[in-house]
Amino acid sequence: MQQKKTTRDWIVMYLKIVIGAALYAAGFQFFLYPNAITTGGVTGVAMIINFLTGFPVGLMTIIINIPLFAFSWKKFGLSFILASLVGTLLSSVFVDLFARIPLEVTHEPLLGAIYGGIIKGFGLGVVYHTGATTGGVDIPAKFLRRKYQHINFSTFILGMDVVIIVAFAVIFKRYDSAMYAIICMYIASKVIDLVLYGAINSKVCYIITDRSAEIKDGLMNRLHRGVTFLHGKGAWSGEERDVILCVIKQNQIVELKHLVRALDDKAFVIVSDSREVFGQGFSYIGDES
Repeated sequence: MQQKKTTRDWIVMYLKIVIGAALYAAGFQFFLYPNAITTGGVTGVAMIINFLTGFPVGLMTIIINIPLFAFSWKKFGLSFILASLVGTLLSSVFVDLFARIPLEVTHEPLLGAIYGGIIKGFGLGVVYHTGATTGGVDIPAKFLRRKYQHINFSTFILGMDVVIIVAFAVIFKRYDSAMYAIICMYIASKVIDLVLYGAINSKVCYIITDRSAEIKDGLMNRLHRGVTFLHGKGAWSGEERDVILCVIKQNQIVELKHLVRALDDKAFVIVSDSREVFGQGFSYIGDES
């Protein structure tokens, strides 16, 4: 059962939203906007309108977000709406406030795309980690993430952002800026995943061997990892045997290879990345993310 949030939890959550919104706005206003690198999404639409009319980006972002919040009110609940409303208002206000600061960080588009993507992505990741968003395409992306949970949240964001980037390139004939924007979006999506899910430091191993008992003992006694036996049968040979399933840390890969090689150099081993692992020896399943 999910624990009720305390006053301290709410304070920490909204403090994270403030910090994340400020970082997002700084990445946009100091690195992307001066180099005409659109961010995609609602802010990208607001940036297109700004280039055409001079209307403030932050204020335009708030106006566009009004119908999106109206749509999501019943879909995600009051808590999500309030937190996301705070994130949207703060990020938009920070964008317009930072626009008044005469700070020129770089006019090199590649540097702007790289560092703007890092800072913006980190800020968005912090906001998303609280369960809130900064509005815009984040809302439909969150809705799609519920339906297609095998696809990362940032992948939805990246896909919808590309549409706005292409529109920006066509309208202003700034194809070079659009290419820099793609670089920025890719970097930001990776940083968002890093903040939300952490670095991939766990591996899932499947070991097919005739010496499953010895290898099982080695994994449990030397690597101190739990082991599960899966029943397997070779389609070509028809032979039945146990398949070892084991989750290990990244830094244990070399030791696992040495262990298996020493016991059965003909073993068949599959090692794959694991985005998240919950349970004893890894992350606690009750942690919010």
